[in-house]
Amino acid sequence: MRLPGVVLLAVVAVLATACSGAASAPPPLTSAPSPASATAFRVEEVAGGLEHGWDIGFLPDGSLLVPQRPGKLALIRGGRTTEVRADFSDVLVQGEGGLMGMVLAADFASSREFTTCQTHQEGGRAVDVRLVTWRLAPDGASASKVRDLLTGLPVNPSGRHSGCRPTLAPDGALLVGTGDTARPTIAQDRHSLGGKVLRINAKTGEALPDNPFFASADPRERRIYTYGHRNIQGVAIRPGTGQVLTSEHGPTFDDEVNLIRPGANYGWDPSKGGTDSSYDESVPMTDLDRFPDAVRPLWTSGEITEATSGDAFLTGPQWGANEGALAVVALKGQKLLLLHLDPAAKVTSVTLPPEFDDRFGRLRAVRSAPDGALYVTTSNGSDDKVLRVTPGA
Repeated sequence: MRLPGVVLLAVVAVLATACSGAASAPPPLTSAPSPASATAFRVEEVAGGLEHGWDIGFLPDGSLLVPQRPGKLALIRGGRTTEVRADFSDVLVQGEGGLMGMVLAADFASSREFTTCQTHQEGGRAVDVRLVTWRLAPDGASASKVRDLLTGLPVNPSGRHSGCRPTLAPDGALLVGTGDTARPTIAQDRHSLGGKVLRINAKTGEALPDNPFFASADPRERRIYTYGHRNIQGVAIRPGTGQVLTSEHGPTFDDEVNLIRPGANYGWDPSKGGTDSSYDESVPMTDLDRFPDAVRPLWTSGEITEATSGDAFLTGPQWGANEGALAVVALKGQKLLLLHLDPAAKVTSVTLPPEFDDRFGRLRAVRSAPDGALYVTTSNGSDDKVLRVTPGA
């Protein structure tokens, strides 16, 4: 039986605070509709015929650039979708891996550069997850590789827990959420780039001098901003605050939204302190017994598996009471949730817009456009879509 949205949120609210795998600190979530829920959304299909659209880039001329997990790049312009020619023959398309997150350079208007996150193979052998910078041709018909921005992120040959979401911060830093590749020790290992938020120079891939571990002799540790993550697929910057919020996959419980604090541990350790060589997914997402100083999540899904995959803030007064809410999309949950936050990023309420209650299937990316519209991609595997979301009448 399928529960109505408000009832479902009540279940989520109770479980988010009761589940033993969750930290006890997240605030109770309201099950009643907030004033924001009275605002209808208008959802328009911008493009179809895609295959696992993983991210969205907004070009200065109003076109969209959409990487697709099987190693394809789409340009959507004037209601028409064309494939951008580029050599993605080295992309390992396996399981959760492939052509994943993407971010446009801050100077894209002059440089035409953008960076993708992709699983890399050589001769059919999985090598790593890497960030690659490309240059889009003036006509948008092709893209050429400029440089490998950062290599050496761990990879699982199956593609499992590959991450990988890059987002530019207001200070120009490139933040990258990565996955732990379903290996037990990686999330807590500060000499590995997996299960982390990385903070790097967007042009060189090098660590930034104000990173928390910049004094380390290991160049990998110097790039680490936070650690102890399972599989981050959403990274969003709260406008006007600099607050970084990530959305992260839990195992069969406790998908999380976290507030990022430089140098902090977020408590995922399926190796149980290195005592278990298996990938024990029964451990808490935020293990406060093992790591008392671990950062508690802002919100968890409790015992419901949502598979949260992307997050973005609603910006602009046109959103009314929803302005400033964090939109979080889900794969298994097949929904978009709105998390309403106070100035400290404490979650005060959660609403489920009925327009996104299991209507479009699995949702992968959500990004806020320059005009404040919200764009969402589906990830069902065939005839996937890009959707444009604006306030209703």
